[in-house]
Amino acid sequence: MDLLTLCTDISAAITNAIEPVIGTPESGMELYTGADGTPTKKIDEIAENAAIDVLKADGRKILLISEECGEKVIFGDRDNQNTKVGGSDIDFTVVLDPLDGTFNVVAGIPFYSVSIAIGMTDLTDISLGFIENLHSGDVYHAEAGKGAYCNKRRINVSEVSELQKLSVTAYAYRTDSTKVIELGRVVRRIRVLGCSSLELCYVASGVLDAFVDFRRYLRITDIAAGKIIIEESGGRVTDTTGMPLTGELSITSRVSMLASNGQVHGQLLDLVADDFVIHDSKVNG
Repeated sequence: MDLLTLCTDISAAITNAIEPVIGTPESGMELYTGADGTPTKKIDEIAENAAIDVLKADGRKILLISEECGEKVIFGDRDNQNTKVGGSDIDFTVVLDPLDGTFNVVAGIPFYSVSIAIGMTDLTDISLGFIENLHSGDVYHAEAGKGAYCNKRRINVSEVSELQKLSVTAYAYRTDSTKVIELGRVVRRIRVLGCSSLELCYVASGVLDAFVDFRRYLRITDIAAGKIIIEESGGRVTDTTGMPLTGELSITSRVSMLASNGQVHGQLLDLVADDFVIHDSKVNG
């Protein structure tokens, strides 16, 4: 099966599975703590189970890395919880966030997605990224070396090159909130929409100009698909020190992230450094 078709089938299965519980009190019921360390809600479990059923039907030997179940080798109806195998032992790895923006969907905010990346062992070998807005149906995807697309139309990052004109999405813990305040004094606007995978797609398509996460806690499942979509749309992705974004495809991997249109990446790196202090010359230069 074509891998893009596999992603489409997974997304369709999740859409169908969660539709009956959207808007119900049951959707937000907390069941347990997922493998990523965050609470798993009923709608999360429903979404992930739907995806696993599709992967089992595929028949190939797949390493699944997903927020709720962690790492699972799927080979037809045989699967092994928490079993990690080398890349040579599997056909490919699926990095899955079955429902990004759980708070949004439970609260009735129409901005949530499924995020799927196909690779082998590391963030650097992701070959396909697929993200679908499960409310609007907009589909973003990118294959290595083939560009990025929204609903099969080519997308590109913005060309904004002045800090004062930037539209940015930024995440921080309360302890880092001053960084967001200082950033807000420099850029034009900050938007926090609650679904990082879709916000990365907005950077890729030029709706937003940059995405920054100060928390150093982004999971691979959050950003694996968005990373390749931004890069294939002409943008740049690094950690917040400016180093290339690498990392083992593992549920335990955590990264910081700066994604931008590339025009302003260096200037933004200066702003997000731990010792960032605003100077008038920097703001106006």
